Amino acid sequence: MSEMFFRSPFFGLALIMVCWILAVKLQKKTGWLICNPVLVSSLIIVLFLGIFKIPHSYFNIGGSFITMLLGPATAVLALNIYQQRNVLKENFLPVVVGCTAGSLGSILAIFLLCRFFGTSPEFSSSMLPKSVTTAIALGISESGGGIPGITAAAVVITGIEGAVLAPFLARLFHITDPVAEGVAIGACSHAVGTSKALEIGTVQGAMSSISLCLCGIITTVLALLFM
Repeated sequence: MSEMFFRSPFFGLALIMVCWILAVKLQKKTGWLICNPVLVSSLIIVLFLGIFKIPHSYFNIGGSFITMLLGPATAVLALNIYQQRNVLKENFLPVVVGCTAGSLGSILAIFLLCRFFGTSPEFSSSMLPKSVTTAIALGISESGGGIPGITAAAVVITGIEGAVLAPFLARLFHITDPVAEGVAIGACSHAVGTSKALEIGTVQGAMSSISLCLCGIITTVLALLFM
């Protein structure tokens, strides 16, 4: 009976839902950025499957439904750019140049590091889109033969690092322009960083939101040159 339940789509969906709710409550209670719901829920799921020795293929029967929703979620990002079109018009050139520089810098850094350490092509493809939002990063990774699990982990870690370090780096380099600060945060730490940018200021949040969308588009194109 238990094996029948584990093999059903309800098992994967129920496990994801329960772990996500627990992770969200933990973040709200602690207020710690490290307790990002994506990271915490993923760790809980991995521990649960490992402790009870449940094959990943059983979990993925239901989990694949969540993966299927990443396509529509990616398309919805275009709405965000449209809603912020006036801000984008006023700062079009700096935003595009900043996003291009951020995307190119991230991809080049990963490409050179992977070459230096002699990693496999699959690992390199998995790491290249680490600085864009998960929905886009997984699509880029899979198209290049990457491993989605590694990509998702890299994206979450990058986002948390960016959200934690962004205020410190802004003070260190005396960045006071809210547009520049927002673009930098969105370009390097996507949605997780954007949540921090919204706390810093409305302009920073708006520019970070635009930046994460544009960087997703730019990275998709640039990644083709390095895969």
